[in-house]
Parts: sequence; C-alpha cells; structure tokens
Amino acid sequence: MTSHAHDSELGGRQQTALRRGLDTMTTTVGFIGSGNIGTAVARLAVAAGYQVVLSNSRGPETLADAVAELGPRASAATSGEAAAAGDIVVVSVPVSAFPDLPAALAGKTVVDTCNYGPERDGHIPELDNRSLTSSELLLRYVPDALLVKAFNNIFFKHLLSLARPAGAADRSCLPIAGDSAPAKAAVTAFIESIGYGVVDAGPLADSWRQATGTPVWGTPYGPFSDERGRPVGEDAIRAALVTAAR
Repeated sequence: MTSHAHDSELGGRQQTALRRGLDTMTTTVGFIGSGNIGTAVARLAVAAGYQVVLSNSRGPETLADAVAELGPRASAATSGEAAAAGDIVVVSVPVSAFPDLPAALAGKTVVDTCNYGPERDGHIPELDNRSLTSSELLLRYVPDALLVKAFNNIFFKHLLSLARPAGAADRSCLPIAGDSAPAKAAVTAFIESIGYGVVDAGPLADSWRQATGTPVWGTPYGPFSDERGRPVGEDAIRAALVTAAR
C-alpha cells in the first residue's frame, strides 16, 4: 500500500467514524494539554454532545475540577490514554513539549493548536530561520499522525463567546491547514459542529499564515480586552490569510 493510499484509508475511516459520532453523539475527542485553548475546545465539544478525555503533563488527578465542571461527558486520563481514546485528538501544548507526545497519536487525526514562542519554548533553529512551520516540526515527532492546524489563531475567550449554530448570520470562521484531505474534512466537520465555519488555508507548509503575529491571528476577532469578541466571516479570514507576509 502506498503512503498516500494508507493516508486516505486511515483518514477515510476516521472521517466516517466522526460523522457517525455526529449522528449518535458518541464520538470521543482526546486532549493532549488542557490549558486555555484545550479546555475551551473541550467545553464547546461537550456542549455539542461529544465525549471528551482530558490530559496534561501533571497527571489526571489534577484535572478533577475541570472534569467536574464539564460534566458527565468528560473524563481525565494520561496523555497516552487520551490519545488512544480519541477519534480525533487535540494537541495543545508548548512547542518545547513536542518530543514528549505519546506514540498513540500514530494513525490519528490530530488537531494542532500550538503556537511557537521562543520566550517560552526556547529558540528552535528550524522555526527561527523559517525552514519549517511549527506544524511541520510537530509532524517530525508524530510522523504517522494526520495533522491539521486549527484553533491557534483565536483568543480562548473569543472562541467560547463567538460560537454560533449553523446558518446563523453572525457565524464566524476559523482557518485550518493540513496535508491530508480526509483529515481536513474530519476536522472541518468537527469545527462546524461546535459553532464555526472553516476556511481552508492550504497545506502545513502554509500554516505560518495563521501563526502568532499574522493578520489572521487574534485581531480579526477583536482585542483581548473585549472578551465577547466580534464575528468574522469567510471573506475577512481569506483576506487576512492573503495579506500575511514572512
């Protein structure tokens, strides 16, 4: 089997499973990292009917309060267990933690929410010289994952406040980037089910267009001081992606 065929088969199976979950509300979303963005995505997922399994670097017992707040659809586990349990897996960790990601991510559709920050992560030459995007670096550590960049361009409070049902006139959009069409379709279905439209921003090599400091990062949804944010449609997201420069 060619790698492309293998990718398509894996992604196709997961996309089918995800759509089945959307119908029966039995899809499980695993979380590697349960900080602000991870918890916000988990909250939206639970509200949409998903099961969520949270994890962090400190152990499942430290997530008891978060699980209690999220309710009976939520549980906590080790990162390996969360990765294994997820039909899709959201990775929301510092870039410096990439080497510690669990092997159970192999073959999974993985949503990469991570942003590189040298002041936190230390300087990483491939990212400083822009020979790789942070998502391409992540893929080096989980080469068999089907990776999609998403949720990294929006303030977590805006992510919570701007979610709208399908068909709403003020529904906002989020950009995604990835190399696997089936994985992008699965992640698109997930994002649409939790309150957002999706703009395809291209392959992982172009995911720098939604990285920290770019026109689509943060600003379109309003200042951080305004916790409610403002809706942003497809055209505005596309325009911001196009104007990004390295």
